[in-house]
Amino acid sequence: MQNLLYIIWDVNPEIVNIGGFPLKYYGLLFCIGIILCYQILKSVYKNEGLSNQAHEALFFYGFFGILIGARLGHCLFYDFEYYKNHILEIFIPFQQDFEGNYHFVGYAGLASHGGGIGLILMLLIYSFKFKIKFLKVLDIVAIVTPLGGAFIRLANLMNSEMIGIPTIKPWAFVFLQIDNLPRHPTQLYEAISYFIIFFIVYFLYRKKIFSIGTGFYFGLTILLIFVMRFLIEFIKIEQVDFEQGMIINMGQILSIPFMIIGLFFVVKNILNKKSTHISTI
Repeated sequence: MQNLLYIIWDVNPEIVNIGGFPLKYYGLLFCIGIILCYQILKSVYKNEGLSNQAHEALFFYGFFGILIGARLGHCLFYDFEYYKNHILEIFIPFQQDFEGNYHFVGYAGLASHGGGIGLILMLLIYSFKFKIKFLKVLDIVAIVTPLGGAFIRLANLMNSEMIGIPTIKPWAFVFLQIDNLPRHPTQLYEAISYFIIFFIVYFLYRKKIFSIGTGFYFGLTILLIFVMRFLIEFIKIEQVDFEQGMIINMGQILSIPFMIIGLFFVVKNILNKKSTHISTI
């Protein structure tokens, strides 16, 4: 007998289609997340004595860093067999059908690990351009990164993608566009965990537990995000065929370097704070 508490999920990913160009929940939520992060950082920039010009430019660097990195990450890490023969489709939001005609599909494939790498590289350029210490830029952006990540996972939910393995838990989702099985809503698990991480990091920043520019907030953010990503991957279905039979999947493999880097900065700052405290006694 089917559990009546299961959530039946059959959302159309398209909000509206105008002349063959669809407005999708994914793009809308992606942009909402970026804009919210940008607005929150306005007060952070003011608190840190940074210019409005630097704050305004951050949107451009952040948006394109995430988009380009996430797109390349998906094409290279998850679907290289296809895109090695369709190089042009990596960069344009169109896909070629069997008859050779191109259709607008948007940037359907985006990988969060690639987005993280792309963002870091663009922030490096940004720091040189505006003469702001690189670690300070990383710390500032890290404060809102989990918030942006939460909106992306909500976008995955609207697309009925990155779904979990079957379960009998009463809060399971039945993704009708996939099958009729109750499954873990892993997108929602990640979104909720990212919202919690955002509030933790933002609280620590407001309490000035650690100074901006030490790498602590950057380290804590990527450590917590990718630990949660690593754990939740155990109850996700394989994203690509080559992951079948792997002990840990591609998402988990790509999470390990981020976790190591994050742990390094967190431990380093805690030890430095302890040594500073002892020296002042």
